[in-house]
Amino acid sequence: LSDAARAATYATWLHHYNHHRPHTGIDGLTPADRVHNVTGNYN
Repeated sequence: LSDAARAATYATWLHHYNHHRPHTGIDGLTPADRVHNVTGNYN
């Protein structure tokens, strides 16, 4: 894979991991569901 293809693949995987894949360690939530200030809007 080229560096650009590798970066795009990683970004897709990371989004899936954080937003769509439930984690048993946090009661089946996704990391994005668990963290309430993901975007940093509430400092």
